Amino acid sequence: MFGRLLSFEPDATGVTVKFEHKEGRISFITDRIVRVYSSMEEKHRPSRAVVQEPKKVDFQARQQKEFITIKTKKLLVRVRDEFQVDFLTPDGRMISEQTARTTKKQEITAQQAELLAKEGHELPKKQSDHTFEVVRMLHPKEHIYGLGDKTGFLDKRGYAYEMWNSDIPDTHTDFFPSLYKSVPFFISMRPHFTYGIFLDNTSKSYFDMGKEEAERYYFAADGGDLDYYFIAGETMRDILGAYTGLTGRTALPQKWTLGYHQSRWGYITEDDIMDVAEKMRQCRIPCDSIHFDIDYMDAFKVFTWNRKNYKDPKKTLQKLTEMGYKPVTIIDPGVKKEDGYDVYEEGIKNGYFAFSAENELYVNEVWPGDAVFPSFTNPKVRSWWADKQKFLIDMGVRGVWNDMNEPASFKGPLPDDVQFADEDDTVILHKDAHNIYGHCMAMATKDGWLKYDGRRPFIITRAAYAGTQRYALVWTGDNQSIWAHLQMAIPQLCNLGLSGFSYAGTDVGGFGADTTKELLARWVQVGCLSPFFRNHSAQGTRKQEPWQFDKELLEIYRKYVELRYHLLPYIYDCFFESEQTGLPIMRPLMLNFEKDAETYEINDEFMVGEWLLAAPVVTQGTTMRLVYLPEGAMWYDFWTGEKYKGGQYITKKAPLDTMPLFVRAGAVLPLYPLMQYVGEKEVEDLTLAVYPGIGNYIHYQDDGESFAYKKGGYNAYVFSQNNGRLQIKDAVKNYEKPYKGFYVKICRDGVTALSETPGEYLNAE
Repeated sequence: MFGRLLSFEPDATGVTVKFEHKEGRISFITDRIVRVYSSMEEKHRPSRAVVQEPKKVDFQARQQKEFITIKTKKLLVRVRDEFQVDFLTPDGRMISEQTARTTKKQEITAQQAELLAKEGHELPKKQSDHTFEVVRMLHPKEHIYGLGDKTGFLDKRGYAYEMWNSDIPDTHTDFFPSLYKSVPFFISMRPHFTYGIFLDNTSKSYFDMGKEEAERYYFAADGGDLDYYFIAGETMRDILGAYTGLTGRTALPQKWTLGYHQSRWGYITEDDIMDVAEKMRQCRIPCDSIHFDIDYMDAFKVFTWNRKNYKDPKKTLQKLTEMGYKPVTIIDPGVKKEDGYDVYEEGIKNGYFAFSAENELYVNEVWPGDAVFPSFTNPKVRSWWADKQKFLIDMGVRGVWNDMNEPASFKGPLPDDVQFADEDDTVILHKDAHNIYGHCMAMATKDGWLKYDGRRPFIITRAAYAGTQRYALVWTGDNQSIWAHLQMAIPQLCNLGLSGFSYAGTDVGGFGADTTKELLARWVQVGCLSPFFRNHSAQGTRKQEPWQFDKELLEIYRKYVELRYHLLPYIYDCFFESEQTGLPIMRPLMLNFEKDAETYEINDEFMVGEWLLAAPVVTQGTTMRLVYLPEGAMWYDFWTGEKYKGGQYITKKAPLDTMPLFVRAGAVLPLYPLMQYVGEKEVEDLTLAVYPGIGNYIHYQDDGESFAYKKGGYNAYVFSQNNGRLQIKDAVKNYEKPYKGFYVKICRDGVTALSETPGEYLNAE
């Protein structure tokens, strides 16, 4: 494609490299982030993901015999024929080497293709169909993480995936190539070296992570430009911090959004909603939000309300608000094609909807029937959609849940040549807009909530692209009430966190099929420590509110929702940290213990921040499980206070009401008193759970909903301990409601001692 290397020309930000047939470009964002680019199409489209401006980077470019070298303080880039690019340390040690294939995909004869098609099998894609392909070497001990919400296990080595946002109703299994999100970013970790690669290409792309060739991986795309970023670093934290600096970070959410959410596709009437709301309070299950699925709308038309089932929807929402709930409503992108419907009429008048290749209004079918699709890729359309949010806000809605925005459709997928208006009033085809459709919808939604509500927006999205974490949180879509999906929830959420999406969750209990008592009990134990904590299920499936089974399940469910509310200040602190560093809230063990190789492929444990380790039960009938405690730390059993040395496997009893949970020695965990919803009571005295060891912890306190914290309007407390001797310092004092005092709870010899009055400090000696 490129041919022999001919010459190069440096400038202020990088080097243009000339080959026989094309040009390539090496440029620097920082001295650790290198962009590799070559135009493959006539029109270059600006990135929808990258927000970081390049810094001034000093580099030296030299011509060698068979390649050129470009060197910064942190990285050496070597460019060879065919625009093959190697990345090395400044002293010449290879980090990642580009190569070529040694095998070709199996050729399928016409007869074999016919037989495969009759059986319903998808034909293998021809290698030559890709616009470009980059093949790189895999080290024997290399591990691959990230790539968004792909199915399967934590380590993605040996698997192949596609980046094409897809709403697939079939039960998601390990080999699914694509789901709802396209996050073409991964982190590679092997002995002595860690790096990340982000392919910023919105066309359909492919990542074969050693499936076809065990010693090589490749990424490729069907369109768009060759445009990827190589990120070097000493640790996974370095890579994740650099990537989220490049594409943006999850902003601190409102505190109530971190509470428990109850939802179901099937709360059809006002009575259904109010029955759930009242029952939740009667059963003393803490809950902050009830979600309204598509049935609240008039004939599924967006920005309407069903006046038949809701006589006075504004009054209904006000009742919920008075009970401590924050209503959240679903919104889909498909606008019903109906004369007289104001949203449709406005869009038609202004040319806001997609057109077919023949320049006719493109129509497909979704929930309201025949529907049209807004061109969210255009700023005028996003501004219009943002203004539409005012309808919901004026009703009393507190958040929006964007669904079906891959975009999904009932009469087959949107053709590749469907036309959307783009940023500069030109046209972008569906094949290039598909993976950013939900991304741009989330951007528009956030703009509306910033404009008309003013608090930190609460936006959920099913479809996403790299960088969508700036606008919305995500959930993993339509999972099923099966044990395999509970097992998959942990690596799926951990990999989303390693892909920049700190705020993510699964549908607790499973969306499709019928949950069981045991499955729901185990799922709520995972869900209560997931960043986004929502029970959601499909119409026609077994109801899975906490009281739908028996008294035992209700008590177990209550126990873990209450645990969530006790831990809210800790989880909120994790989000404070995430906005500053890009580190996720829910983490695979190796992110905190990168030097411990035993953690690299643990799929059934996870960390919450720095200090909590969860080892939930994810298999049916299990009441005892093996738990690995990482080396380099001492650990306390959260429930019993027993102390364990790290670097070993232990066996823990885990009856149905118990999830093994551990705290790292040195922790000081802030805890809230029990409340039924955030804001039910003012927290004047904070409880601190101290686990003897050596540690420092920063706790943040603010109003929990405004942007005042960005201007310094918060308090920051530094809790330091040395084997139980606790010190508390005020690092920042800008919020007008500081704590009056602290209750201190010391874990010691398997028991805890609690101070009787705030401000009374207990020592472990």
